[in-house]
Amino acid sequence: MQPEELSALISNGFVEHLNDSTKCSDLGWNPHPAFEGVYIKHLIPGSKTEGQLSCHMVRIDPGCKLETHTHENQWELHEVIKGDGDALLDEKTMNYHPGRSAVIPKGKTHSVQAGKDGLTLLAKFFPALM
Repeated sequence: MQPEELSALISNGFVEHLNDSTKCSDLGWNPHPAFEGVYIKHLIPGSKTEGQLSCHMVRIDPGCKLETHTHENQWELHEVIKGDGDALLDEKTMNYHPGRSAVIPKGKTHSVQAGKDGLTLLAKFFPALM
């Protein structure tokens, strides 16, 4: 499966819950409140998991950056599904491309820079970000 196909499957798929389901294509892309060229689609909010986890598609436009930040109370898992770029976790640089995952411990600073084709990833938070 090509990265574009995986991204489309998730964007147009469903998230099943015990008592309902969410059609992902009905969810809008929200501009990140702090970082230009970064958009978030909230696939699984904490309200569906008793605050234990949340899952978000994150799209970073070509050349844009999820600037250095820290989540003091959440572990984060990045799963790259489309595009490429680089991530910085503390002092470690990681090349992001489809198939790459990264575990970000709570309290650790990190940033993500999209490459020339942009970058799309799933960001999962434990406990939920929102």
